[in-house]
Amino acid sequence: MLSIQFTDFRKNASSIFSQVENGETVEVKRHGKTIAHIIPPIEQNENIPAWKRPGLRFSIKGEGLAQAILNERDEKDKEIG
Repeated sequence: MLSIQFTDFRKNASSIFSQVENGETVEVKRHGKTIAHIIPPIEQNENIPAWKRPGLRFSIKGEGLAQAILNERDEKDKEIG
């Protein structure tokens, strides 16, 4: 976190906001006391309601369900025949 005096903030606001855009958090002080924290913007996905966000996708390593069923059928055919 970058800490800066208020007078320096006024003089260098443009460069400080560029740092915030790049992910830096800035603490602004006046007379040694913190008066503000400037933080990067919240990601767009956090503003979207959960029901509109894409769902999680889970995957399991190994054969697929269809292939497992076919293999099981083959094993049963071998037992019978």
